[in-house]
Amino acid sequence: MQHIKQYVEQNRQRLLDELFDLLRLASVSADPQYKPEVLKTADYVAAKLREAGADNVEICQTAGYPIVYGEKIIDPSKPTVLVYGHYDVQPPDPLELWHTPPFEPTVRDGKIYARGACDDKGQFYMHVKAFELMMQTDTLPCNIKFMIEGEEEVGSANLGIFVKANKEKLKADVVLISDTSMISMEHPSLETGLRGLSYLEVEVIGPNRDLHSGVYGGAVANPITILAQMIASLHDENNHITIPGFYNDVIPLTQDERDALNSAPYDEAEYKKDLDIAELWGEKGYSTFERTGTRPTLEVNGIWGGYIGEGAKTVLPSKANAKISMRLVPNQTSEAITKLFTDHFLSIAPPSVKVKVTPHHGGEPAVTPTDSVAYKAAQKAIAESFGKEPIPTRGGGSIPIVALFEAELGIKTVLMGFGLDSDALHSPNEKYDIYNYYKGIETIPLFHKYFAELS
Repeated sequence: MQHIKQYVEQNRQRLLDELFDLLRLASVSADPQYKPEVLKTADYVAAKLREAGADNVEICQTAGYPIVYGEKIIDPSKPTVLVYGHYDVQPPDPLELWHTPPFEPTVRDGKIYARGACDDKGQFYMHVKAFELMMQTDTLPCNIKFMIEGEEEVGSANLGIFVKANKEKLKADVVLISDTSMISMEHPSLETGLRGLSYLEVEVIGPNRDLHSGVYGGAVANPITILAQMIASLHDENNHITIPGFYNDVIPLTQDERDALNSAPYDEAEYKKDLDIAELWGEKGYSTFERTGTRPTLEVNGIWGGYIGEGAKTVLPSKANAKISMRLVPNQTSEAITKLFTDHFLSIAPPSVKVKVTPHHGGEPAVTPTDSVAYKAAQKAIAESFGKEPIPTRGGGSIPIVALFEAELGIKTVLMGFGLDSDALHSPNEKYDIYNYYKGIETIPLFHKYFAELS
């Protein structure tokens, strides 16, 4: 451990400067105007993998944005770790809510503020630098492969095609991902599962044009009003999702599983203070940890329609739209849930409007076995680095490719993230603690060490 800390300390500023250079690249995969920046980011990642010591570094073209691949095979008889991450980021909007520019990383109170600081540039880059550390100190104990993609934030549409076509190239014993969070640095944790996702857009269509709200109001259905009523009906008074059959495949946790999950440190007052809310909201009968990690949810991610410019315009709009995501738990499938939602949403539309549902992307839930060699290696690494055993938790987010890796490559994933839930992922003022960044670089080599020893 001493040689690890020494290397990090000696290269402290350079490790941070390189991350800042990466964060300055506006690699927003959802918006075509950022395409040149996304491609520059792929080039940057490839260059840094080569500098770190990776062989056979490739920028693999897809129908969308490229996947960066690199490897170091020290001995084919040794175990192989496949590191996955993504270099694309969420759109920075709304820009006016950022305290500093989203693509000009700024340090305040020991935290890096920038889009992608935590999700996932800061986290995947820890692996590149940990690999560099092992190469420079001649301590790489196993084979390592990198697959860093550029479309995770838009559903990884081309990753499955790439994985299926490159099974031999990607052959490994475990996938290692840092795109998740810990409870805190005082209470390190390891996520043992992720929720799946069904993401779609709905459109409610009324009259064939926008109408004068005085001349037609009261006689013609307002699509915004109808959409709001339809969305409101998707939860009952206990915040239970009302779509018929939605919970049919959900496997309830045992009481022992619930007790273990809820034993993790949790301060509700601090949770509410951090979000500046007076009261929590969620499905009745479940704790915060259960609601965010083990129960399916339905959320409206965006809603629009009518006139939203400056001043007033008395209009009855012709259409209204919303984007909706549903997080899924083990045994649910994105295809089935998407169909259930679509059928139900169409069925509750009144005859005064037309409704269109457009699925965008989805992914399946995943569970990581806690008795595997790889999970035990992660436990030992965190215990040594932090000085205490990690707490097993369930993640509320989705990484759709985890289920894909298991289905196509036949291997499980270890979710060893170093972010925090308070890092404002997908929000203005996303951040990542400098301490967490360095701590990740220190901990990752220990995972490789123990994985090689235990395999």
